[in-house]
Amino acid sequence: MVSLSSYRSILARPGNLRFSLTGLVARLPISMTGLGIVLLVQTATDSYGVAGAVAAAFAIANAAFAIVMGRFVDRLGQGVVLASASVVYGVSMVALVAGVEADWPIGLTYVAAACAGAALPPIGSCVRARWSYVLRQPAEVQTAFALEAVLDEVVFIIGPILVAVLATNISPVLGLGVAIVAGVGGSLGFAAQRSTEPPPHPHDRSTGVREPMPWRTVVPLAVVCLALGILFGAAEVTTVAFADEQGHKGWAGGLLAIWALGSLVAGVVSGAVASRSGPAARVRWGAFGMACAMSPLYFVDSIPVMAALLLVGGVAIAPTMIATLSLTERTVPVSRLTEGMAIMHTGIVAGVAPGATISGFVVDHSGASAAYLVSLSAGIVAALAAQAVPRADVPDRDQVDPPVAVQ
Repeated sequence: MVSLSSYRSILARPGNLRFSLTGLVARLPISMTGLGIVLLVQTATDSYGVAGAVAAAFAIANAAFAIVMGRFVDRLGQGVVLASASVVYGVSMVALVAGVEADWPIGLTYVAAACAGAALPPIGSCVRARWSYVLRQPAEVQTAFALEAVLDEVVFIIGPILVAVLATNISPVLGLGVAIVAGVGGSLGFAAQRSTEPPPHPHDRSTGVREPMPWRTVVPLAVVCLALGILFGAAEVTTVAFADEQGHKGWAGGLLAIWALGSLVAGVVSGAVASRSGPAARVRWGAFGMACAMSPLYFVDSIPVMAALLLVGGVAIAPTMIATLSLTERTVPVSRLTEGMAIMHTGIVAGVAPGATISGFVVDHSGASAAYLVSLSAGIVAALAAQAVPRADVPDRDQVDPPVAVQ
């Protein structure tokens, strides 16, 4: 039986609900900024090519610097790094908007986009690192990660809709403006909550020794995340093309929302039900499930059938990501935890663009049905990479008593 008492238990503790909700607001730019840039630049230049290139500069810089940002957070602390990064992100985004509106040289727009992407605060990694710090039991951490997976789905459902409605009905500037306010305000609010913040772990330069990263586990998990990123990017583009081929392009958003709904429901259940298997086993089964979910889509020629299959297939998404991050949390040293989380998030982000590009090429030459094979191939890679994750049980990390939050 599914019970929500596990969620109530972790959220009832002082400070936990506050930092989780603040983190939700601060994460909105993840799903809003790229689309907002496309809508703003395309409106100003009448070129989807230029708009896509500017958005790509933002995404590439974000993927390139996320791990570095995570390392800074581990060494200097969340408060200092997030506050500084959010200001740089906000200033860079304002410069981007001003440059597009004032018709500055396009090179400056690319620079502003890259600076904004590089400085985007790694809120998702920091929220999960904070949960790992304030909670004692692995089951509680799994519940917290399930909650954040659900909130991730909420971000990716609400964010694009919000920015699209504002940009198309009022002004593209307003769409990005909301993303900027949410990112800067949410990050500063999150950074200000020091009572639940994990302590920094500065590098001891006198010895030059850093705690080792468990690469035997981290590398296959990163490959799983990269493959899933390719799967997500490919499936998104392919589903839009599929709806268009069926003569109902407007259903594309609904199909993707149904896919996200399946993930959201599975995430809620994953956090409410205690699992008897360890995170390594759940990663293997989850990645296998993702591959299986993609296998029948090639044969579908009906929107209702596609909706049903995507709903069922979405059930594998959140549990797989929860297990991946749970295993990361239990194997990576505390002093490098945010860096480890950032590696996983970077893998997903880095995979989305090539997945979308490859599937778009296949759509143009062979149609949407064939393009679903790109997602299937990525799912198979993820399933194979998951088999390389060490099968030995991961010992629970000894944790200090959770801090008492100051009201």
